[in-house]
Amino acid sequence: MNVLITGGSRGLGLETVKKFICNGWNVYNISRTKPNYEHERLHNLFFDLSNIEEIKVKVFKNFLKNDTPIHAAIHNAAIAYDDLVTNAKFKNLEKMYRINVLAPIMMNREILRNMIFNKTKGSIVFVSSVSSTTGYKGLSMYASTKGALESHSKNLAREWGPRGIRSNCVVPGFMKTEMSKNLNSEQEKRIYNRTCLKKETDIDSVASTILFLCSEDSRSITGEKIYVDNGTV
Repeated sequence: MNVLITGGSRGLGLETVKKFICNGWNVYNISRTKPNYEHERLHNLFFDLSNIEEIKVKVFKNFLKNDTPIHAAIHNAAIAYDDLVTNAKFKNLEKMYRINVLAPIMMNREILRNMIFNKTKGSIVFVSSVSSTTGYKGLSMYASTKGALESHSKNLAREWGPRGIRSNCVVPGFMKTEMSKNLNSEQEKRIYNRTCLKKETDIDSVASTILFLCSEDSRSITGEKIYVDNGTV
């Protein structure tokens, strides 16, 4: 089984790479930096997904061609531009949308073509964020990119369900990753106090949920948002 994962060099992405490898999958990772992890079934392409115009050639002509069937795709790569809208800078906003929204959509064009060509009943999983449904100061622009992905996923499920292709979102709460490293202890405490379990979301739990959504055990789940957020309220 072959899975395409973006942003698999660190944090949740790397944990997800390891989870799939340990369960016998061949992993095709796209990231800007090299993961601190090697395996004979891990294949890496070092590529900046903001270069949307090059995705078709660099990823799907040179790295992962149609003769390699894609059974699952995980859209995990993202950047966060955190600020109040009154301070919005267009170039920062545009880059975030290119990586977080436009790249996954353009990749899905080729992923779906691969699945159709190979008659694969595949699974597409988007990593969203609890900020898409729970407001946090300074995250409105970032949250909007995740809301866009959730809408895209829901409609993909409707469009491609008749071919057996599923699409779902995993919605993690705040995890201790590179993306959240700038939070101070007081900010972390306020965020975690908004959850039922009063702590950070476990990365392994999120990666396990992603794996589940790509497995046969989830064959009747599509068009859904699965929250792994310690019960954020």
